[in-house]
Amino acid sequence: MSFDQIILIDKPAGITSFGVVARVRRILSEQAVKRVKTGHTGTLDPFATGLLIILTGNKTKEADQYSKLDKVYEATIKLGATSTTGDPEGVISSSDQCPVPVKSQIKQALQSFVGEITQTPPIYSAIKVDGQRAYKLARSGRTPKVPDRKVTIYSIDLISYSYPILKIRTHVSSGTYIRTLAEDIGKKLGVGAYTTELRRTKIGKYDIKDALPLAKYLNF
Repeated sequence: MSFDQIILIDKPAGITSFGVVARVRRILSEQAVKRVKTGHTGTLDPFATGLLIILTGNKTKEADQYSKLDKVYEATIKLGATSTTGDPEGVISSSDQCPVPVKSQIKQALQSFVGEITQTPPIYSAIKVDGQRAYKLARSGRTPKVPDRKVTIYSIDLISYSYPILKIRTHVSSGTYIRTLAEDIGKKLGVGAYTTELRRTKIGKYDIKDALPLAKYLNF
């Protein structure tokens, strides 16, 4: 059996990407009777679900080329509220006084983000600042200065909208933070927003339909 593999996992909510890697590594290492080098090619937040590419053995040397691939996400966004982390795990603040955007305003706002844009990644992210993960600095009470970055939004499609819930599908370049995109959409509409659900469905040519649920993989 080869332990140089590309494994597609459908990550469930409530577990970190590193947690998925650890479980896959344990299964493979038990089969190989030795530790099998294992890594992922792009982090998903704990609350997020969807496609995670796991590389093992000599395939881990190719991680960089996979991490640079475009990605497709489906996101559920709550308007009229904000979160300190941009997701359900933060402190939520709601506003009952903000205007309710109509569908045409939603579509116009979404299209305004298509193309190359500048993002400021969230402080609660895995980006390294001064050699430390930004989220660790933020949780210790510090406010890390996360540098802006250029990213490309290739498309944003409106799946459904019934205030305050907005659902979108977006095709983006590597390095794009959907939490930040959702917050910026909220600012554009003047109502605030945060991501309540996030699912990654594609990474380059790799599709979620070809991925194995983590629970099923662990039962192998």
